[in-house]
Amino acid sequence: MNEFDLVVLQQDMPDRKLKAGDVGTILTVYGDGKAFEVEFVTLTGESIAIETLLAHQVRSVRSSEIMSVRDTFLQEADDS
Repeated sequence: MNEFDLVVLQQDMPDRKLKAGDVGTILTVYGDGKAFEVEFVTLTGESIAIETLLAHQVRSVRSSEIMSVRDTFLQEADDS
């Protein structure tokens, strides 16, 4: 995985409002791919989170996958 590749989060991160399956963009590769700085954004380009993740926490996207949508605002309302 390289800088600017899309990746898929492999685990929920409720404290960051991220869920397994969320798609992010690699900003930085650390230690020959042992960790990555990944940005997660809304469909309008608003940054939700920038996280440093270990290699096992993300995976490459597959050509057979299709993007989906979930509303983080609705998630906040459900959590309260």
